[in-house]
Amino acid sequence: MSQAIENPAGSRRRILIHDPTLRDGHHAVRHQLDRDQLRAYASAADAAGVPVVEVGHGNGLGASSLQVGRAKLSDDQMLSTVREALPNSRMGVFMLPGWGTTADLQKAVAQGADVVRIAAHCTESDVAERHLAFLRDAGVEAHGVLLMSHMTTPQRLAEQCVDLVAYGAQAVGIFDSAGHYLPRDVTERIAAITQAVDVPVIFHGHNNLGMAVANSVAAAESGAGIIDGCARGFGAGAGNTQLEVLVPVLERVGFSTGIDLYALLDAADLAERELMPTPPTISSESIVSGLAGVFSGFKTRVQEASRRAGVDPRDVFFELGRRQAVAGQEDLIVDVVMELRNGTKIRDHDGAGREAGRNAFP
Repeated sequence: MSQAIENPAGSRRRILIHDPTLRDGHHAVRHQLDRDQLRAYASAADAAGVPVVEVGHGNGLGASSLQVGRAKLSDDQMLSTVREALPNSRMGVFMLPGWGTTADLQKAVAQGADVVRIAAHCTESDVAERHLAFLRDAGVEAHGVLLMSHMTTPQRLAEQCVDLVAYGAQAVGIFDSAGHYLPRDVTERIAAITQAVDVPVIFHGHNNLGMAVANSVAAAESGAGIIDGCARGFGAGAGNTQLEVLVPVLERVGFSTGIDLYALLDAADLAERELMPTPPTISSESIVSGLAGVFSGFKTRVQEASRRAGVDPRDVFFELGRRQAVAGQEDLIVDVVMELRNGTKIRDHDGAGREAGRNAFP
């Protein structure tokens, strides 16, 4: 049975929900989802009326590799499987220049991708220029998104988003890749971006500090028009914004999503049952990762390297945060672990030595 969500508000602004369960969730299972799992969840999300269902390797098109993990299926296999399961919803894909190439985009478009997100580090929007131009010419809806967005100022983010629009992005926004934000941080950044551009603004949250839903509501109330969420929060580290919580909360505070509540809850139950060994939790390491501002996808590698070396993973996260490590710098995890294991003094940027400290809030 379909069930509408009660909302006492009169006129409601529409929020478009973008669901990366089958892409960001891949981080949590070492990119090993199979065809049946992809098909089952995509069908359930489509039945719920989720507008955009994103699929792919956790790091996006072309990223399946020894460095960040080989996927069970190729990009083509994942996209073709999900495309067939989405008679109503649009299919989204994600690409990081450097992992993916224009050739990967061409294949994704040929497989029926409707929405393509090109991602860049928060101060490096220019790396997306060529790919956004290609998508503009191909007639595909192109989004430009900025990763690790806590690492720069609201004004700088707004300037970068202006550039993304000039390159051809039809929506722009920010990822809280480390789960570092509090609602006031989101409000400042989304407000700055919405004042600077005239296209929809995107927010993608992670839940390291338990703030993902609150941060997403703050984004919507500050003018964002596209909000991301994953079933049961399925995603890297402590997980993403929990979709089946996000949607009714947005509806209660006065927004319209157009999503069927009961069908969405069914999709979330299916995701927990079929996609994940256990739903994401906010572990001690996840909290420290969020405080330190470290990419959530580092969690498993930090845990494994720390356990082998007999060092405290919390110290590793804080040191990675001090070094402003970003996705793609996984090798730095080993360097930090070895320095801590050997008792080497950590070097600050000015060359002064110091010991890795405990309880060191950033």
